[in-house]
Amino acid sequence: MTPAHDAVENEDLLQLRALLDGGVDVEEVDGGLTLLQHAIDIEIDGHVQTRKPLHVDMTAYLLARGADPLASSIGGGGSALHMARLGGHWLAVALIGAHIRRRE
Repeated sequence: MTPAHDAVENEDLLQLRALLDGGVDVEEVDGGLTLLQHAIDIEIDGHVQTRKPLHVDMTAYLLARGADPLASSIGGGGSALHMARLGGHWLAVALIGAHIRRRE
């Protein structure tokens, strides 16, 4: 796993910020997932495993850094928006929807 994907996996926003500030591509793909797709997956998994409320920390930060919520990587299971919809991540769906509307 790349350092940026490791930061997403561990929900380490400070490390992710440092890596992106250092030049890591916000659209980096590892294991068939973009950073944003990975964030969606981690946020859903965390909710399912702990039963704590959904959150969008990583998703919001990656969108703020320019990640494309409609990008699909090979083997990634669709765009980040698609993954959020399928996984019931309603917070990410709402956030991505607002992000897309503002871009248009």
